[in-house]
Amino acid sequence: MNSHDAPERITVLGATGSVGQNTLDLIARMPERFAVEAVTANSNVDALADIAIRFDARFAAVADPACYEPLKAALSGTGVEAAAGPGALVEAALRPADRIMAAIVGAAGLAPTLAAAERGATILLANKECLVTAGPLFMRTAKAGGARVLPVDSEHSAIFQALDPALSRCVERVTLTASGGPFRTWSMERLAAVTPQEAVRHPNWSMGAKISVDSATLMNKGLELIEAHHLFDIESERLDVLVHPESIIHGFVAYQDGSVVAQMAEPDMRTPIAYSLAWPERIPAPTARLDLAALGRLTFEAPDSQRFPALRLTRYALETGGGTATVLNAANEIAVASFLTKRIGFPDIAKIVENGLDRSATERVGEPYSLDDALALDEWARDVALSMIPERLEQVS
Repeated sequence: MNSHDAPERITVLGATGSVGQNTLDLIARMPERFAVEAVTANSNVDALADIAIRFDARFAAVADPACYEPLKAALSGTGVEAAAGPGALVEAALRPADRIMAAIVGAAGLAPTLAAAERGATILLANKECLVTAGPLFMRTAKAGGARVLPVDSEHSAIFQALDPALSRCVERVTLTASGGPFRTWSMERLAAVTPQEAVRHPNWSMGAKISVDSATLMNKGLELIEAHHLFDIESERLDVLVHPESIIHGFVAYQDGSVVAQMAEPDMRTPIAYSLAWPERIPAPTARLDLAALGRLTFEAPDSQRFPALRLTRYALETGGGTATVLNAANEIAVASFLTKRIGFPDIAKIVENGLDRSATERVGEPYSLDDALALDEWARDVALSMIPERLEQVS
């Protein structure tokens, strides 16, 4: 733990996304506590350069090699080193930072986050794909490298706070809550006509387009079940999802004596981010304070797997094991991207994912044991999913 005689240095992988922006907001409020080592983005040169200059970062990298010259020009004379390409993201992860916020969306975040795990960094994990695409590999790598993995998702942060490691054998059930998304009460007929604009309007959280669609399908919650399995070494039978529209209770742990320990907060990502930045301490966060009297009541309901089959699909992937979750994630990314560009309809997202899982069962795909294995399986699953898109075009055009 840093003694705070000098600021802790933080690297933000995915600095221009919503988690990255919220992380930087907290860092900016405590310059005596935190400083920025490196920042990365996919291709948003202007935003990344502005961040690097404002936070006096030492290194800035974009994933897109074509963006190198514009980034270099934008940072000319600032003292910030510029780099580009997938290797540059790994280089950012290897910089001497005390903590690394792993917030790159998608499989692109796998290589740099694995590199951080190998060097034994403290990883603030907001990238789902590390655990969904290569969970066993990532956790083995983190353990071998002596890395500490602190969950950033609000639900996993809640479980991290409620779960006493000394009492793990006494846990009966770990439950993640879900808002239910914007279509919680919609009929199957209405779901068939959902537009991308409707799907990205989450009722409680401000998030990027992809994760907002995942929330609307409940795929996001299913992926979180897989993450929780790896993070907390909890088998599928003891993992559950409960729809909680107010998003005040983010997760809870039920123990064998009948006790239930829950974590509560207003829905603001800066709360779990602040917890991961300061753990095992706590720092102030500029979030609304919870007023239960004003809320009046909290409501809960079971998820509907018929209208939202993503939970069933992710549960299947979790219980099947091998490379099934890798296929699920890749197929979902392709399907969501196709939906956002209006190439397929909202219900087709789950259909494409299910077809991808059927193919993986036929092909008997195995567990990825290396980064190359994971990336190769990810690419195969994307190709499989892409091959299904034209079959859907006539149905949604």
